[in-house]
Amino acid sequence: MSRARRNDVVMVAAGVLLVALDQLTKHWITDYFTTHDANTPIPILGHVLELLYTRNTGVAFSILEGQAVLFVFIAVAIAVISYLYWRMRETGSLLMKLTFGLILGGAVGNLIDRVTHGYVVDFVHFQIPGVFNFAVFNLADSGITVGVLVLASLLWLREGQRTTAEPKAAEPAARTPAVGEATETTPGMRS
Repeated sequence: MSRARRNDVVMVAAGVLLVALDQLTKHWITDYFTTHDANTPIPILGHVLELLYTRNTGVAFSILEGQAVLFVFIAVAIAVISYLYWRMRETGSLLMKLTFGLILGGAVGNLIDRVTHGYVVDFVHFQIPGVFNFAVFNLADSGITVGVLVLASLLWLREGQRTTAEPKAAEPAARTPAVGEATETTPGMRS
């Protein structure tokens, strides 16, 4: 098996693992909050990090919630990731392939929710009370975000390596001295 195919197997395994963990945590959260008070968050680190059950009809971090353009956005994102994977299918490093696994695994995890429930289950809430209130998210969103950030970094670094590896323009050839003109390498000639 070639290195590229082994990296693809790792990519698929990472994606499948993310989908499984995402769906399992969403199932636990849904079960807990439907049998207990759904409006009472569970503190993890006081009020800074807590579990809070929400139904998200938007994309990651509730962006485009309730808007029809949502499906166009998702389709374009999938097309871009597919294009990038196809371009790098033979040359992509293991880390590059892992980012594709995280992004695609996160997308599939949220797509399962969208198809089965009509919304995505979100439950991780980070905030600094009175200062900062981040959108509620889930493991799939985290996988997508980490994957996109690492992928962007890898592509940026790869582009930087490509520009420094390009050969420099050839230096102009040394001027050939005219007949009788003295040079440092012509012995016996005077100027």
